[in-house]
Amino acid sequence: MRAVHYLNQFFGGIGGEEHADRPVEVKDGPIGPGRALEGEWQGAARIVATIIAGDNYASTRTEETEAALRTALEGHRPDVLVAGPAFNAGRYGMGCLTACRVAASLGIPHVAAMFPQNPALAMHENRGLVVLPTAETAIGMRKVIPQVARLALKLGHGELLGTAAEDGFLPRGIRRDVMHEETGAERAIAMLKRKLAGQPYRTELPVEAFDSVEPAPPLRELGRARVALITTGGIVPHGNPDRLKEYNSVAWKAYSIAGLDDLASDAWQPIHGGYDSTWAREDPDRVVPVDALRALERRGELGALDDRMYVTVGVGTPVANARRFGQEIARDLRERKVDGVILTAT
Repeated sequence: MRAVHYLNQFFGGIGGEEHADRPVEVKDGPIGPGRALEGEWQGAARIVATIIAGDNYASTRTEETEAALRTALEGHRPDVLVAGPAFNAGRYGMGCLTACRVAASLGIPHVAAMFPQNPALAMHENRGLVVLPTAETAIGMRKVIPQVARLALKLGHGELLGTAAEDGFLPRGIRRDVMHEETGAERAIAMLKRKLAGQPYRTELPVEAFDSVEPAPPLRELGRARVALITTGGIVPHGNPDRLKEYNSVAWKAYSIAGLDDLASDAWQPIHGGYDSTWAREDPDRVVPVDALRALERRGELGALDDRMYVTVGVGTPVANARRFGQEIARDLRERKVDGVILTAT
């Protein structure tokens, strides 16, 4: 079986961050983790070529990267493409998923491997790609390589994949009809009996679990407090200069509101893709009440409104991204000695 392997500049043996802008190049045979893959295959498959791209290049010059990947894959016509493992490296993950997407468009089976909360997964929305979960760092390389090798062989031989739970990859949102001898009611009763007996069981309808967040204690003296504004309502400077996404956010931004008594409609706009923004376009203060807080500040009922307003978009944003945003913003708030925040939504 013929395989092609995609790596970034670091695992491809070129160098570190100083080579992150390196364009796509193709080398014969296995490199780095590819040698470990071939060792697992024990002659059942071989890597005929390794595609290497710098992380910056692959994540920012998408069109050029896709064209070079297509040329390489069409030239080698492998039975399977393997990408990574990328662990929790976001730019590397972007390159891996781009390679898989190009392979899929050519009808070439593919498998990537990365940390389940790698931001690249949120940006690509998986889109039916086969991705194995890894540890957060390369310390998990030895554990994941045998799993990648096994799944690559299965895909390369044209075998039908089982469920995500059976074959160990991340769920892709694909459902297939399956015939059972027992009815749904009978299977549900059987699962309930196993649960009551303390025996292992697996639900057929997994439900996503959400974190529970303990509320912070109230501010004791609001008249002396410095308060910052955070919004998931997507109110940004006119023209959206930082190109924040309308949904499925991957970033947040802090904008200066120093000296502003309100958010004027000719200077600020909503970009949120999850609500009718007619009223917010007319007056952005309806989403982020800078005008009302300035009034409280002038009356001495609020100590000070912080000069920064923190902005992202909540609709469709993965919990992992939201958690990261919160951690990063909290660090910034602590450095700025902010006492409390007002978080507005839509």
